[in-house]
Amino acid sequence: MNKVVVKKIEDKEIVWFKNSNSYLVLEPIAAAILLKINKNNSLEEIKTWAFKKITAPKKVVKKFIEDIFLLYTVNNTLKKEVQNNSGTYKIPTKYYSEKYYSIHNCIFKIQFQTGFHLLKIHPIFAHLETESQNKFHFNYTIFDDKDFIVFFKNDAFIGKWNKNETHLFEGKLSMHLIIDIYKKPETDWMGVFHASAISNKKESLLFLGDSGNGKSTSLALLNANGFDCIADDFVPIDNKKNMYTYPAAMSIKKKSLKTLLPVYPELKNAVEYHFKKMNKTVRYLPPKNINYHLKLKCKALVFIKYNIEVELEINSISKIDAFQQLIPDSWISPLEKNVSVFLEWFLELPCYQLTYSNNLKMIETVTKIFNNDL
Repeated sequence: MNKVVVKKIEDKEIVWFKNSNSYLVLEPIAAAILLKINKNNSLEEIKTWAFKKITAPKKVVKKFIEDIFLLYTVNNTLKKEVQNNSGTYKIPTKYYSEKYYSIHNCIFKIQFQTGFHLLKIHPIFAHLETESQNKFHFNYTIFDDKDFIVFFKNDAFIGKWNKNETHLFEGKLSMHLIIDIYKKPETDWMGVFHASAISNKKESLLFLGDSGNGKSTSLALLNANGFDCIADDFVPIDNKKNMYTYPAAMSIKKKSLKTLLPVYPELKNAVEYHFKKMNKTVRYLPPKNINYHLKLKCKALVFIKYNIEVELEINSISKIDAFQQLIPDSWISPLEKNVSVFLEWFLELPCYQLTYSNNLKMIETVTKIFNNDL
């Protein structure tokens, strides 16, 4: 069984390591050596081959090959995972809060043991809250066990996370929501991207960029100008390359209020949340026209950035630059078949850098991308 997958990207090679589910961009000669290692070629066989291919002193070539061997070994050493036994946890009988949410014809009951748990999850789904129900489809239970957050679903243990890894817990809970909303197991999802996504009802665009670059503000402006919001911050794509709606509210930072209040006056009275650890203050804006039946292909990746000094600039960027920006904030399925789909999906998409301060021109440019008018 292959322990690596290699795919050409411009003049480089993308290498995926199965056991660590990690990616590297390498020079072709390094990738070729990795493939030989993966085929169980001996060190001596590889050296004989490399001496003919690499113009360098033999001492340098030997060291290079040894470094590649080490890289291969490190990335294909399985990490020992702590075995979590659900029998060791006693599910609480009392909770700080119990909330019910109506999402795509399903009722979710979520039990929060503490106010901290409630603050991490409830605000982005508050617009989906419904009255207490005698019947529900899914019961999510969140509680503390010493230094860990524990997550159960329908009395089945899902996992536990150290309290300084709450983002991993939030990611797992979000993954289970899309599994339950769309009735598709985790094995059917290609990946989830820390991004925003919009559609023109026929195709979608994925907006990427560091936190604070303006993804959510751009999404909100586009949502107010005829485009549908697919997702903000958590964009799921299945292994058929279809993008799905994730119904969380858009996270609007304080600095964006001046721009958005004229088109979303409801933000003026929206509850403000302060997250000290992340040093941010936000309000939440429910997306317009949530449509759970959309299954859209992605037309392009757009790395977006608000810059007061730039009215509007859009340029194609290299696949290598795009890949290195995309991977760190993404969850990609660890299954080899899904990895292959992901790499095909990425390599067939155009990639742009869009920098702007003029909102109208940004909206016009996005329209041009959809209409192939760039």
